Amino acid sequence: METFPPHKLFHPLSLLFLLHVLQFSSLSSAYTLPDKYFINCGSDSDLTLNGRKFIGDEKPDSFFFSSPESRIERDTNSTTTTSQYQTARIFSKPSFYELNIDQNGTYMVRLHFSAFSSSLSKAQFDVSASGFSLLSNFSADTPVIKEFLLTINVGKFKILFTPSHDSSFAFVNAIEVFVAPESFIADRADHIKPSGFYNNYSDLLSQPLHTVHRINVGGQTLTPENDTLWRSWVPDDAFLFYPDAAKNSSFYSGQPKYQSGGPTKYFAPDLVYLTAKEMNINSNRPSNFFNISWHLGVRKNARHLVRVHFCDVISPSLNVIQFNLYVYSNYNKIVDPYTVFSQLAAPFYLDFVVDSDDSGFMNISIGPRRESYNQTAFLNGLEIMEILGGGGLEPEVNKPPKKHVLVIVGSVVGVVAFLCILMVLVVFGKKFRKVKPAKTLVWQGLVGSSVSRVTELTTNASPVCNLNLGLKLSFVDIQLATNNFDANLMVGEGGFGKVYKATLRNGMIVAVKRSEPGHGQGLPEFQTEIMVLSKIRHRHLVSLIGYCDEMSEMILVYEFMEKGTLRDHLYNLNKGSENSSVRTEMSWIRRLEICIGAAKGLHYLHTSSDRGIIHRDVKSTNILLDEHYVAKVADFGLSRLGSLEETHVSTDVKGSFGYLDPEYFRFLQLTQKSDVYSFGVVLLEVLCARPAINSLLPGEQVNLAEWGLYWQKKGQLEEIIDPFLAGKINSHSLRMFGETVEKCLKENGVERPSMHDVLWDLEYALQLQQTGRHREPHEDSTTDAPWVLPVISVQRSPSHSLTIDDEYNVPMADFSDTIQLNASEVFSQLKIDGAR
Repeated sequence: METFPPHKLFHPLSLLFLLHVLQFSSLSSAYTLPDKYFINCGSDSDLTLNGRKFIGDEKPDSFFFSSPESRIERDTNSTTTTSQYQTARIFSKPSFYELNIDQNGTYMVRLHFSAFSSSLSKAQFDVSASGFSLLSNFSADTPVIKEFLLTINVGKFKILFTPSHDSSFAFVNAIEVFVAPESFIADRADHIKPSGFYNNYSDLLSQPLHTVHRINVGGQTLTPENDTLWRSWVPDDAFLFYPDAAKNSSFYSGQPKYQSGGPTKYFAPDLVYLTAKEMNINSNRPSNFFNISWHLGVRKNARHLVRVHFCDVISPSLNVIQFNLYVYSNYNKIVDPYTVFSQLAAPFYLDFVVDSDDSGFMNISIGPRRESYNQTAFLNGLEIMEILGGGGLEPEVNKPPKKHVLVIVGSVVGVVAFLCILMVLVVFGKKFRKVKPAKTLVWQGLVGSSVSRVTELTTNASPVCNLNLGLKLSFVDIQLATNNFDANLMVGEGGFGKVYKATLRNGMIVAVKRSEPGHGQGLPEFQTEIMVLSKIRHRHLVSLIGYCDEMSEMILVYEFMEKGTLRDHLYNLNKGSENSSVRTEMSWIRRLEICIGAAKGLHYLHTSSDRGIIHRDVKSTNILLDEHYVAKVADFGLSRLGSLEETHVSTDVKGSFGYLDPEYFRFLQLTQKSDVYSFGVVLLEVLCARPAINSLLPGEQVNLAEWGLYWQKKGQLEEIIDPFLAGKINSHSLRMFGETVEKCLKENGVERPSMHDVLWDLEYALQLQQTGRHREPHEDSTTDAPWVLPVISVQRSPSHSLTIDDEYNVPMADFSDTIQLNASEVFSQLKIDGAR
């Protein structure tokens, strides 16, 4: 070893440098890279790769290999195959590798698969470990690494390979099992649901994690050669929802300043923390207040651990950036790097347990805060790991010591005794307690949807008691109407909770939506729905019959819509329901009539007051159909009032993915044109009979809006219509409909038509389908040029006598079911055989 002269060793600068090195080396001194287990399967020779020595399983000394029937296959074209994929162990019967674990902890388990021959590509098998199923009916073609994180205790650890059926087989090329750094995975994290509700999630360490995404945000591809734990990281560009919204930060020339209590270089390598994506701020834009969003494929309706890595390598000084982190647009967390560590370039991370929705995608976003000195945001890394459920193919290898049983039993007995005493106290307390009045709830209106929660509520208190709406129903009445929420009466389940078909005392059949704790939307959405629907009535808006908020319940009661949602009639997602077969009966005329009805409802919302109401969640599941297929817009929990003086409302992004206005998504500016965009997506659903997002389709077809615009601009929209409609749509009607869709889906809101204009176009498309009349090129809903109708008998009445509100005996000023300007009023009154 090279030695240094004493006078140089103790030079002050050298001493400072030495202390600096010792400080950061001490952060990771507790962990050293392990030398086991790395197994070269199907080989009798060892292999050294990136500092790891893979031991051939033909001569195991530190592990046990059990296979009643196995064989080896070697790649004959080894010059083009990565070294650890030149051999494979093949199992025709259930077989396992057994490892001796000498240290408790979280372990990385990596399984390497490469079907280097045509025979290996026919394999289909399951893999389990520690009583958990890791892979099911798995097969592999190109080289793939499946990585898992498991908590393993001292003892025997088995990895079991089982062919899926008698004629199949299993194989593996290489195995890695090694302990991760201490506290690599915490046992608790915030638990987030797609609706935005969150609580605390515990026992993470008791469940295996499967790595789905590991992304070097703002950086390049990282391979095992340049990662501290031999991981692979991919760039984030392919996942960006709007690439123009983000830019790569300048490469930080220094080193990450790892802090005590924070992550070490083993949590993510330096090259992750030294690069970042930040907002692409452009002074020429009208607004630089937008989000950066990543759109990541995940398994539907599954639970995931999401880890987001931060390291402020973009700020010139401390305390200049504070920004928002969004998960699924409905949950946001303020990220203030300096409350974690008062140091620039200091890495830290945040963990969340996130439940995915049924879209097959997860959305992670960052965006600025107005109170931040620098209104920007950044992200360095992102990892998503699916939490695998229990119930494996073999029993737990490491059972807890029996002495814990006594503690558990004693605890259970104590809890039961306590609950019994508590129940007695509650019964006697109710008997003698007088009902206290609730404190006043401050309702600040729809703008901001902000409420001041009451600090004291009795079981009879009402969160909306000061509204005096005359719509309140008792919980006893709701129980009777639903037969105590009989599961046989449940007709659906959505963002708010479960929906039941019920019958009130007066015989009225209604729909009862009951929020479930931790499942649906919260108090602001509940109040907003009541506020909106209690103030407006329209033939094409679902009517609110009443609500119940006793005993912390949040229950909404609506008119019952016999035919369910529009989506149910388009692509049969609810197979087995009574409406699932109706889809094939939906003619083009009926579909247009449904679209027109929904457009009338939305137009009424937009014009029903000086400020108007923005729905904010227009989609095919929020358009309901009655027994006559009359369309009614529903679900107003996310609605907002427009602004009296501004052209938009600044707000956090909420809505449903696939329908979100891109302008709203980027700039957080909500307008009525945001509803128009969403309605344009619904129009495409109606025409094509497919979901707004279908992750099972090829990449260019996943997003219906993009796919539909592609064919519309080619002038070949008929190529993607519902096959049931093939040859049944008048070409002029289809052209009118396609032009309407294209205008609704314009990138910039100012270029989109109003709902008034959309309704005009849809009425015209319906007339063209019914009469075959050809529209002249100069006739367009956005022009002011006069035009002449063909000679058709038209009945017109003064607008005040046409108000649909007369049906409900609710005075609603001048607003009617029909449009009071231009041709749309005339079209809505056309007397043509076969029309509405």
